[in-house]
Amino acid sequence: MPELDLSAFTADNDGSPRLRAYVARPRGAGPWPGVVLAHEAYGVDEQMRGHADRLAELGYLTIVPDLYSEGGLVRCVVRVMRALSAGRGRAFTDIAAGRAWLLEQPECTGRIGVVGFCMGGGFAIATAPSFDAAAPHYGVTPYDVHAAVRGACPTVASYGAKDRMVPGGAAKLRAALEEAGVVNDVKEYPEAGHSFMNEAPNGPRSLQLVLRAFGVRRDTGSAADAWRRLDAFFTEHLGDGRA
Repeated sequence: MPELDLSAFTADNDGSPRLRAYVARPRGAGPWPGVVLAHEAYGVDEQMRGHADRLAELGYLTIVPDLYSEGGLVRCVVRVMRALSAGRGRAFTDIAAGRAWLLEQPECTGRIGVVGFCMGGGFAIATAPSFDAAAPHYGVTPYDVHAAVRGACPTVASYGAKDRMVPGGAAKLRAALEEAGVVNDVKEYPEAGHSFMNEAPNGPRSLQLVLRAFGVRRDTGSAADAWRRLDAFFTEHLGDGRA
């Protein structure tokens, strides 16, 4: 589907002036629950569009705001990661714009979840109080994760035990969610590393050996189970878009 112009939703705030997004629609007439997908550090690439398409196949009207809409990959990555560390900034406004767009769509039920991968998983954790369900995957935990999840929505999260980029992420997030009394399903897969849900390697070819050393690789069995858990959890908390 052609990319969507979301600039109308950021014209009066501190969001990206030229915010774009990818949209994946389920088949049929709807209405469907909605999902905002927060992308990995490599942007709205083939892997992220594929995840959005899969969510649409599961019955979720899915939007992927391009947090790098203003251009300049390195500059954008630095700015977005700073926003994640601070817990505020343009990236948060851009994600909120995706949610606002969904709420305006007659095909959306108004029940909206947030899904994120890697960097985007961190945003899924940090923005969970604004959504009805959250699904961070190998998400970077905020510096003060206990404060970040106060008032969070029900959360289903997936991590890999062999992930050297987010070591101990599952245990940290589970402890914070339990302390906050948040309904959760946090699972660490013993054979999985980082980005284990991606169908193929992404990012610069020159970094592939380094990324593999940090545990970045697909694990088919773990990915299949993570998708199954996400679907069951979102069906419970957002509703069944395939009904």
